[in-house]
Amino acid sequence: MIEEFSNPHNVGVIENADGVGEIGSTVDGDIINISIKVTNNILEDVKFKTFGCVVAISTSSAVTRLAKGKTVEEALSLSNDDILTALDGLPEGKDRCSGFALDALKLAIEDYQKKNK
Repeated sequence: MIEEFSNPHNVGVIENADGVGEIGSTVDGDIINISIKVTNNILEDVKFKTFGCVVAISTSSAVTRLAKGKTVEEALSLSNDDILTALDGLPEGKDRCSGFALDALKLAIEDYQKKNK
């Protein structure tokens, strides 16, 4: 987890993104924005901007890294367990925080799907 925080992957915003998802937690104060670029049903690019704690940044980086290159369906099937495995777990009591980035990704995909019906 510390490596993902210290050297996050895919930081930024995709200009003219095909889908954007943002989620915020009023309890924790984290805000996660994920943007995607989709080509031939493949998440060609996935980027994030996160205002939040170490866990929010680490999970955002892991989610984008795992989703990039997957089909839309494969990305939608990513689970919280996949994120926890990619990060070798999280500190006790922070497991629920790992779902926020995944939720933002799913919102970005939903946005893409709505635009492309």
